[in-house]
Parts: sequence; C-alpha cells; structure tokens
Amino acid sequence: MSEAKKLQKDAMHMLKLTSRTFYIPITMLKSPLKETVGSAYLCMRAVDEIEDHEELDSEVKQHLLRSASTLLKHGFDDRAYHELLKPYEALLPEVTLRLGDWIRLCPDGIVENVKESTSIMASGMADWAEKGWDIKNRADLDDYTYYVAGLVGVMLSDIWHWYDGTETDHELAIGYGRGLQAVNILRNQDEDSERGVNFVPEGWTRDDLFLYTERNLEQADEYMKDINTRTIKLFCRIPLALAKRTVKALKEGREKISRNEVETIVEDIKND
Repeated sequence: MSEAKKLQKDAMHMLKLTSRTFYIPITMLKSPLKETVGSAYLCMRAVDEIEDHEELDSEVKQHLLRSASTLLKHGFDDRAYHELLKPYEALLPEVTLRLGDWIRLCPDGIVENVKESTSIMASGMADWAEKGWDIKNRADLDDYTYYVAGLVGVMLSDIWHWYDGTETDHELAIGYGRGLQAVNILRNQDEDSERGVNFVPEGWTRDDLFLYTERNLEQADEYMKDINTRTIKLFCRIPLALAKRTVKALKEGREKISRNEVETIVEDIKND
C-alpha cells in the first residue's frame, strides 16, 4: 500500500473514532471531496481535542492553541509542532498528535483555506480558555459558537467553492455550524454542569436555548438552498436532519436519538 493510500485509510479510521455527526456523510462523498472534507474535519478536531481536554489546565491549553495557531499561519512546521506537544504527548489523543498528517492529506488548492480556518479556530478557543468559558450573554454565545463550530461552516463553504464553484452565504454557513453546536450544548447541559462548565448565557432558560438552537437551524435550512450539487447537498442534509431530530427528542425528555433513528434518517435522505 502506498503512503498516500495508507494515510487516507488512517484518516477514515480516525474519522470513525472521532465523529458521530460527520463520519457517515463524509463516507458518501466522492473523491477528492471525501479526502478533502475528511482531512479538514480532522485538522479542526485536532485543535478541538486540546480545548476539550479534561487533564490540561487552562494556561497549557492557551499556550498550545495559540502556538498551533501561529504555526498554521506560517506554513506549518511539523517538527516544531511535535516539539510543542512533546511535554504533553502522553496525554493528547492521536488525532491531535497527527495534525501534520491531516494537513498533508488535504489537496494543494484548498489546504491554505483549511489551515487558515483551523488557525482562527485555535486562536479563538485559546481566548475562551483564558476567559474560563464564562458566557454572560447572547453575544458571548455567538462568539464562542463561531469559533468552535461556525468556522466549520465557513471552511465547508470554501471547500464547496474550490470543488465546483458552489457559492454559499458565509453568514448562513456560520448559522449552520452554530446550530449543530447549540444542539450539542443542549444535549450536554447536565454533563457540562457536573464538570463546572456552563455555555448558557446568564438568565437564560432551557426554552431560550431551544429557541437559539432552532433559529440557527433555520439559517442552516437557508444555507442549503444555495447548494445544487447532489453529493454536497446529501452531505449537508444528514447532520442537519440528525440535529433537528435530536432537538425533538430532547423536547420529549430523551437524552439522544436511537441508532435505529439515525439509520432511518440516513437511509431516507440517501433514497430521496
């Protein structure tokens, strides 16, 4: 097996391990979109795992994220990145340690966009780590969800345009990402609270959070209207449908949707 083929295989395996939302739709994309979206997702996941890590303190997270952001801005030196992570490599997951591999997998024509979005994400996450993830109002929530998820929407829009010239609205793309993240915040509210983290603005009820989520998912619906390429539309519809069904389940008092519901949603969209 060639090195490139092995890297592609490693990336798909890593996607399966790290993404409940995007693994299935990524597998349905055609080459080179499959490799491109897969590598882009893994780049962002690499920095996200630093921000989410339960054993790293805030100052370490800030240092790693800001340093990674700088490296991504300036061509990315894999050796310097490994030196940066060396004191923490026993703690960090493989997806983070192999950021250089995921960058190598990304095609030349779009890799700079992916690095730029990932760099902005890492810098924004560092700022929120410095603030202790203290979200006081809607503006704070918008800012936080932009860095951790809205940028995923921006990156995807860049990829669609690179692939076949598809033009999408970047603000709606941010809404798409925000909507998916807001569903995660709703779903993990109790778990986050137990570990001393709260992503809900002061004074907001759970109903307010549902409204915020649904308004962003409406922007995701608008975002979809600009996409005509069938495989891209299929890719975008699946996470959105899963998010909407999860909101419905949460309103019914369930923690999440069943595996059977996921399979049914995916099959219905594939056969539509």
